[in-house]
Amino acid sequence: MTQAKVFQEFEIRPDERSLLVRGKRLVLGARAFDVLLALAERTDRVVSKAELLDLAWPGVVVEENNLTVQISALRRILGHDTIVTVTGRGYRLNGTPSAPLVTTDPGHPGEATGAAARLLRRLAVIVQADVVGWARLVARDPTLAAAAWKRVRVELIERTAPQFGGRPIELTAERIQLEFSSAVEAVAWAIEIQQRMAERRHASDPTESQSVHLRIGIAVDDVIVDDGKLVGDGVNVATDLQLSAGHDEILTTQKVCDFVAHKIGVGFDAMGERLMRQSRRPMHVFRVVTTPRRDAGPSMRPAGVRVASVAVLPFSTDGPAVEAYFGDGITEEIIASLSLNRALFVIAHSSTLRYRGRDVDLASVADELGVRYLVTGSVRRADPKVRIQVNLMHAADQRILWQQPFGGAIEDLFWFQSEIAAKVAAAVAPQVQDEEVARVRHRPTDSYDAYDCVLRALAGIYQLGTPEFDTAGEMLKRAIQLDPGYAQAHAHLAWWYSLRDGEGRTPHDGNAGRLALDHALQAVRLDARDAWVLSVAGYMLSLQKKHAQSLDLFEQALALNPSCAAAWARSAATLSYLGRAEESLERLQRAMRLSPFDQHMFWHLTICGGACFVAGRYDEATGWLAKALRLNPRFNGARRVQIAALVRTGELAEARELAQELLADCPEFSVSEFGQWSPMQQPYLDNLLEALRQAGLPD
Repeated sequence: MTQAKVFQEFEIRPDERSLLVRGKRLVLGARAFDVLLALAERTDRVVSKAELLDLAWPGVVVEENNLTVQISALRRILGHDTIVTVTGRGYRLNGTPSAPLVTTDPGHPGEATGAAARLLRRLAVIVQADVVGWARLVARDPTLAAAAWKRVRVELIERTAPQFGGRPIELTAERIQLEFSSAVEAVAWAIEIQQRMAERRHASDPTESQSVHLRIGIAVDDVIVDDGKLVGDGVNVATDLQLSAGHDEILTTQKVCDFVAHKIGVGFDAMGERLMRQSRRPMHVFRVVTTPRRDAGPSMRPAGVRVASVAVLPFSTDGPAVEAYFGDGITEEIIASLSLNRALFVIAHSSTLRYRGRDVDLASVADELGVRYLVTGSVRRADPKVRIQVNLMHAADQRILWQQPFGGAIEDLFWFQSEIAAKVAAAVAPQVQDEEVARVRHRPTDSYDAYDCVLRALAGIYQLGTPEFDTAGEMLKRAIQLDPGYAQAHAHLAWWYSLRDGEGRTPHDGNAGRLALDHALQAVRLDARDAWVLSVAGYMLSLQKKHAQSLDLFEQALALNPSCAAAWARSAATLSYLGRAEESLERLQRAMRLSPFDQHMFWHLTICGGACFVAGRYDEATGWLAKALRLNPRFNGARRVQIAALVRTGELAEARELAQELLADCPEFSVSEFGQWSPMQQPYLDNLLEALRQAGLPD
């Protein structure tokens, strides 16, 4: 039961939705009661008009005069002085203290100093946040969106902020602003909120929206108290950080890092220097890492661009309102999907909206936003279809790196929008990665940082059995030396060790496999919200025959990022090892639809061949494996299964020829040793091993 609110001679009973004056019940309209209750529950502060509109009309867009009408109605019933208007700020119940507007002379309490016009300035810790994609959530289901936001606001924000010394200034889904007395407490509160939000999203409560995510910016800076409102650099910088943050991210400045370092168990990843749009000054931006580093201080990663930076510009439309609405929706959906990829820094939708409908110079836009890559597109209606064109370009020289047309029925807009966003997100990431790899090849080799080391490694990681492959391993080790907290570097090194071990070109003593698993699990400890990292760890567990644990990690990865083609493909490999061929092939088809030009395609095709082999469809297996070997002729993982598949289809001469090629690369290969470490389960493994022996490979 909700406790009654009492002020002056009035008593508000929320559960009964009734108001008593000196014990007598008064009749109030539903909206008027909601406005009064909102004020009574927030007697410690002034409540802004925007927040009252959000509280009394949740999920509904209404004009401000609706609030004015309800305030007037309440004043007629309760007395004009009961609700006080605080100019420029909002409303409060009479008797609620308001913030001082000017400094006073200690010798004459209550009187302004000679500089009456002088505004009060102070150092403040400002937290700015909002619900990601709020307009989209409301458009899809306003009732569910309003209920989800109310639970977040009432049960999480308003309940926990005071425990951390936080003072709410404004609380709407589109503008959450709080002031804290300590940067340490502000960061701790932000982490608490994000963790609780994640727990709610994974809960089974059907009334909780699965799509509610917050993005948070925290700044320590000078603020001005202007007519009771906080304005100035502190608010502007916090807002800039919030707008730059992705799903579930907390961004801060160097000042916040300095205050928080070594006081609580968090770390900070350098995101590079960015020009703050509202304060108009450059600042180094850091992302809060909730898994503690060894020193719990700022990352040692160089402050340059940490990852590839991308902006999705509003899609152009030239038709009726449905295209304009859909253009905004598809833009926001693509941004949301791209933001789930931790290898990309994606500019927030609100920061790119100002380019909508404008004829702009794309190179200038990229420079303003501080990005290297732009995603652009157009929406065209051709009844009963909608046609969408999406382009990825390198901003500096406007080279088209990737483009794709999409089409669908107008009545399927929301499904269509989500499907396109997933495909675009999956396609953009590998294209950007390839371009980044090409970029570092032309940079001097004495200017390494951890990110560039990883990119240089990716250029050679699949050149199996060559010096470039060995160099890739050295580059990844160097990346970890430069930044021990770089989760993706650990994951890439784990993958490199597994390739070296599985290819059989070095003695199989188990050491490389242990190193692969160690680095993969360390990557998860450093960033458990990176779907790609989780997919690598899942596969390393599968290679150690811990298939149940492996599948758990794959499901976590896909819950975090349903567009992660690597997670779909690697989970398919595990399912293939278990003999679950049809499930494996379904996942592989999804991975290849999401990323049809993936650099891992030879590996995806190998998994297809393996799945067909365990299903006994040997002709299909040889077809997939032949394609894999055309893409990467030295991939022994495909060679081994192809040899066995050819034996089972009766192509014994071809199988023996391929077996001799395998032995030329791996003179120490033996069927029995391979059988000891192969992750394939029985009885499928015995079938594979027997076929390898029939091809003439030594036991």
